[in-house]
Amino acid sequence: MNTWAGLDTRRRGAWHDLVRERGCRRSHRDRPAGHAYELDGRYVTDEPALYLALGEAVNGPGGYFGGCLTALDDCLRGTFGYTAPATLLWRDAATAREHLSHALTPDGQPYNLFTTILETLAEGGMDVTLA
Repeated sequence: MNTWAGLDTRRRGAWHDLVRERGCRRSHRDRPAGHAYELDGRYVTDEPALYLALGEAVNGPGGYFGGCLTALDDCLRGTFGYTAPATLLWRDAATAREHLSHALTPDGQPYNLFTTILETLAEGGMDVTLA
């Protein structure tokens, strides 16, 4: 796990592209509702790291679970290892909060990606505990 942690943002993005390609070709067995997941948040300092960490939390090392908000929403609907409702223990969430709270949209508008991710997970039936 976290093999990607030492990479810069650009390389994390490339790593995620490979994870996504592999993940979208595989068939996944969704875990039953009520499953508990754990996210290692120590290295969530940019958007690619966020999605790599989520992928590993849900589907293990090299796992895929979204790469943007739309894809995350799709993954939360099933066939990517997850069935609602479930719980997620997000360890070291302060790291992500610090780094993702001041993100920019593609057109340069500021927004809080950390809060948006938490809202998206909650809407998808994932009860998140920040630690």
